[in-house]
Amino acid sequence: MKKIKVPLLKNSYVISIESGILSKTASILKSLKIAKACFVITNNKIKSLYAAKLTKSLSRLSLDVKFCVVADSEKAKSHNSWFRVVKDLANFDKGRGTVVLALGGGVVGDLGGFVAATYRRGVAFVQIPTTLLAQVDSAIGGKVAIDLDFAKNLVGAFYQPKAVISDIATLKSLPKRQIQNGLAEVIKYGVILDKRFFAYLESNISKILNLNTKCIEDVVARCSKLKAEVVAADEDESLGYRSILNFGHTIGHAIETAASYKKSINHGEAIAVGMVSAFDIAVALGMAKESIALRVESLIKKTGLPTSVKGLNIKKVINATAFDKKVIKGKKRWVLPIDIGHVVVCDKVPSNIIKSVLAKRLKR
Repeated sequence: MKKIKVPLLKNSYVISIESGILSKTASILKSLKIAKACFVITNNKIKSLYAAKLTKSLSRLSLDVKFCVVADSEKAKSHNSWFRVVKDLANFDKGRGTVVLALGGGVVGDLGGFVAATYRRGVAFVQIPTTLLAQVDSAIGGKVAIDLDFAKNLVGAFYQPKAVISDIATLKSLPKRQIQNGLAEVIKYGVILDKRFFAYLESNISKILNLNTKCIEDVVARCSKLKAEVVAADEDESLGYRSILNFGHTIGHAIETAASYKKSINHGEAIAVGMVSAFDIAVALGMAKESIALRVESLIKKTGLPTSVKGLNIKKVINATAFDKKVIKGKKRWVLPIDIGHVVVCDKVPSNIIKSVLAKRLKR
């Protein structure tokens, strides 16, 4: 088992990574001394795959366990869904010691964390991510949220989990598209923080796509460590440093919003387009070399991720960027690459460059 600590001032926790670790959930909760009842938020597919294994583990602690099923899509992060789940939790509530477990991907984790953050002004919360994207990124760092129709993750909070339990065996149940989806965030970490890790991805992308156990465990552990370091340095993004984690997300989130959160484009696919767009902007501004941009685009293509998207209105995408959470005093702040392993935050990007880049990447 690999353990990575997220060292925070008040709410430090450990990310545990291992194949088959789901069966050890009870022992992890017992060590934390927080659980007397478990409210498990998940979707139907994940419940059918892992509910029995999780329930068997939790039975060792003689806990009351309740499963709450939500939609298997971004629609689960609506205000209506949040309110329904909160009412379900209130009906189940066993008092102090009721822990919310988020068993699923990024959508379940975001919703579960927001439910935990808002119910009784905060109850204990544990992330059990079952997708690559969630294991390497969204389950770590305490950003929890729901969506509004016109902007993603606009209603949310910083609320840290008590633990993250990443069972890499769960990744074997995912379709290839979902592995590719998570690899967008994996590539992001190489671009923003770790040139050697990026080179490792280039050399091992076939093994990673085929879920080689050692490679996947190394990837999840490295990304978890990199994110833990950023979160520890700027937990609530008040210093501005944590915003580097949003590389590719300004345009990526805008694409998701303009597409009305439809399954035709997944989060990682939108982020892939957002990353190459950020490189396009950086090259146009003279901040990055085109050869570096092409190297990154090449890896994204080898992963099977898109570098452009069809059928979206440029104006809608641009309008959606106005609700990006990095906007300060009306100025959009872009995370732009200088080199692999080095990005900066910039608020001086001419609108004509943004329009030109989107015209290239939003093909009709």
